Amino acid sequence: MTRLFFLESEGGKTTEDSLFHIIPVPYEKTVSYGKGTASGPEAIIKASQQLEAFDGKSIPLEKGIYTHPQIDCTAKDREVLHELECKTFELLKKNKVPVILGGEHSISYGPVLAHKKYFNTIGVIHFDAHADLRDEMEGNKFAHGCVMRRIHEQGIPLIQIGTRAYSIEEKTYRKENPDIKFYDASDIYLNNNFSLKFPHDFPDDIYISIDIDGFDISIFPHTGTPVPGGLLWYDFFKFIESIPPEKKIRGFDVVELAPTKNSRSSDFAAAQLVYNMMGIISRRI
Repeated sequence: MTRLFFLESEGGKTTEDSLFHIIPVPYEKTVSYGKGTASGPEAIIKASQQLEAFDGKSIPLEKGIYTHPQIDCTAKDREVLHELECKTFELLKKNKVPVILGGEHSISYGPVLAHKKYFNTIGVIHFDAHADLRDEMEGNKFAHGCVMRRIHEQGIPLIQIGTRAYSIEEKTYRKENPDIKFYDASDIYLNNNFSLKFPHDFPDDIYISIDIDGFDISIFPHTGTPVPGGLLWYDFFKFIESIPPEKKIRGFDVVELAPTKNSRSSDFAAAQLVYNMMGIISRRI
């Protein structure tokens, strides 16, 4: 497979001078409905070739973007997560911003652990249609529907935004763990004065995990489990922009894109999402 680079036509690809380091992770082993997320990283990077360098407010490319070779996902599940954790940790030691492209959502566990190891405390903001708080799926405790439970069990503070499809088990887990702050999609749209509020003890160092099914299906129809009634484009970025300036976005992931041959709309939207996130982080430095 030919190695691809994010926004290749727009600039250089030096590793040391780049702030943003993209790690493609074509991992798909526990999806429960639609398949295709293993093709997500490549589709996003290919679509990025068509992006403009100016994101409407700034030029994130000026901070430098480097695309690493994709993670080998043929190994055992825990080995893949460990490799991703180690690679993310090495980037954090160099003061880089890791950008993880999935792949299914279970991959988020590795980079979140790396952030916790490096910063000691890390808070996770989780955008998703699903709570991902199951204890296991088909006997697998590291399936995509369990990732936020495994993260929360590590003592990592969690804010969930856009959720609208969760099991009785997950609802019970939330009730038993009131430290999990959540904003269901219906609450957001029924409250005209909605604003994102952080608990007073939420860490200043933040990792953002973005499952694209957190968005409405009008924006991202091509995902494993599309759920209607999700976040709209500008609403999402309003939430990100409202994060207090003292809080630092240290890394993020974009997961669960399942590209199709008949449409590139979701691929391009995902690439734009990644680049816009880089822009927000660039402007906060």
